[in-house]
Amino acid sequence: MPVSPAPENRPVAGAKLLGRFASVGLVATILYAVLTAIFARSDWLGLAPVEASLAAYAAAALFSYLAHKSFTFMSAGSHRSQAPRFVLLTIAGLAMAYAAPYLLTVTFGLPLAVPVLLTSLAIPALNLLVLDRWVFAERRLRDDGPS
Repeated sequence: MPVSPAPENRPVAGAKLLGRFASVGLVATILYAVLTAIFARSDWLGLAPVEASLAAYAAAALFSYLAHKSFTFMSAGSHRSQAPRFVLLTIAGLAMAYAAPYLLTVTFGLPLAVPVLLTSLAIPALNLLVLDRWVFAERRLRDDGPS
């Protein structure tokens, strides 16, 4: 069984993981923005802006799953178990991105910047935790030994 990284190496490993996570997130965000613009302007596709955004989000989510699986977490776990977990996490993130602005602006009258900032910080942090501990947890157990 592989040995857990030495305690002095854990901060370095954590920083590398965070860097890979952030780079995948940045590329997925750019991909989403570019595809939304392309899909919304395409006469051939004929998508309204909301439809274009959803289609681009789905494409960016697929990229994100594959990149996190192969690059961020380097997981050899099965798609059968990891993909549905990723989909559930993505749906939860979308729900939070919808609920936070509604709750905080409509219900409590806060400026839109508050839920946007909260969502922009909370969703990536939650995603990192859930991807590491649940979606790609098989990788952690295999590579690092039991925690």
